[in-house]
Amino acid sequence: MIGNEAEYQIASARLLEERNRLAEHRARLKSTNMSDEEIKRVIDPIESFHLQLREEVESYERLKRGEFDELENLRGLGHLLISLRIAKGISQRDLARRLEVHESQVSRDERNEYFGITLERAIKVLDALGVRLHTKVEVEPEQVMAMA
Repeated sequence: MIGNEAEYQIASARLLEERNRLAEHRARLKSTNMSDEEIKRVIDPIESFHLQLREEVESYERLKRGEFDELENLRGLGHLLISLRIAKGISQRDLARRLEVHESQVSRDERNEYFGITLERAIKVLDALGVRLHTKVEVEPEQVMAMA
C-alpha cells in the first residue's frame, strides 16, 4: 500500500517505466518469431506486477479524492485508518505527534494495518485525524426453522 506522497510519486514514475519496458519487451519477443502463447507465458508475470502497481497507484488516487471502501462489522478498520491519514494529507510523523507516541509506533501500526488494536486506540486515531466515523446497524432477519 502506498502510504505517502513520496511513495506515490515513485510508484507513478515506476508505473510509466514498467509500461514502456513491457511494450519494448513484447516487441523484442515478437521479433524473435515466438508464438503468441510463448510470449504470453513470458509476459504474464511482468504484466501481473504492472497491474498490481497500477492498482496501488489508483487506490492511492482514490484515497486522495476522499473515496473510501465501506466497512462491514469493522473488518478493514486498520486499512481505513491508514486511508484516512493519507486522504487528510497527514504524515505518519504528524499523526505520531498528535497521538503523543513515537513515529516508529505509527509506522509499525500501519505496517500491520493496526491489527489487534483496541477500539479505544482506534478512537484516539480517529480523533487525532479529526474524523468522525458513523455506523449503520442492520439486523439480519432470523432464519425461520421449518416445523417438521
